[in-house]
Amino acid sequence: MTDPQRIIYQTDADRYQALIAREDHPGNILRTLEEIVPDLASRLALDLGAGTGRLARLLLPHVTHVRAFDESEEMLRVCHQRLAASGFSNWSADVADHRTLPLEDASADLAVSGWSVSYLAVWGSEQWRANLEAWLTEMRRVLRPGSFIVLFESLGTGRESPFHLPHLVNFYAWLDQVGFQNKWIRTDYKFESLEQAEYLARFFFGDEMGDNVLKNNWVILPECTGAWWMKLEE
Repeated sequence: MTDPQRIIYQTDADRYQALIAREDHPGNILRTLEEIVPDLASRLALDLGAGTGRLARLLLPHVTHVRAFDESEEMLRVCHQRLAASGFSNWSADVADHRTLPLEDASADLAVSGWSVSYLAVWGSEQWRANLEAWLTEMRRVLRPGSFIVLFESLGTGRESPFHLPHLVNFYAWLDQVGFQNKWIRTDYKFESLEQAEYLARFFFGDEMGDNVLKNNWVILPECTGAWWMKLEE
């Protein structure tokens, strides 16, 4: 069975951007990055699975350069538009797989990824562990010693406390096994109206989430997100 979200990533970047533009209204993602990564302003950052440029756009004023990568040309179409409109010029955005980046060895010192690396496990079938190990090997190739890897992954949309999603159980366990530290934050969505909340939640998360938005009058849709990070050996 085809993953509905995978189809969205390939075909519907504009509606996807309309949804994630409402995410993390408290601003906890940037605060968490600043807490984890010292000297953020001096770093050349990679945004892996950049989508429509959520993390790349957030980082532009705070790092020396951002190189954004995604396997979907549709996502990068909107990413290019948003980064070009940002007023900053310290960026590039290109098509690439997480496991084979078009970068020289030791050419960056920060890698971030939001809600993306987990798909190497989710879509990887019996090859999920090999996919994740290939990704981590690639990180160690392209990042300098002492660099940081920071991942943001779901711990439950529509939840006010963290929850391990069943389809990500192997992924969570693997992150622990290879030495990532973690914490959780709230990244609630704030919509302009209940109608907008229901429409966009149903579009991406499905009918059950859309029904819950209406049932709970969720103009602010609660969401828990995990931040996992690793510092490479110097």
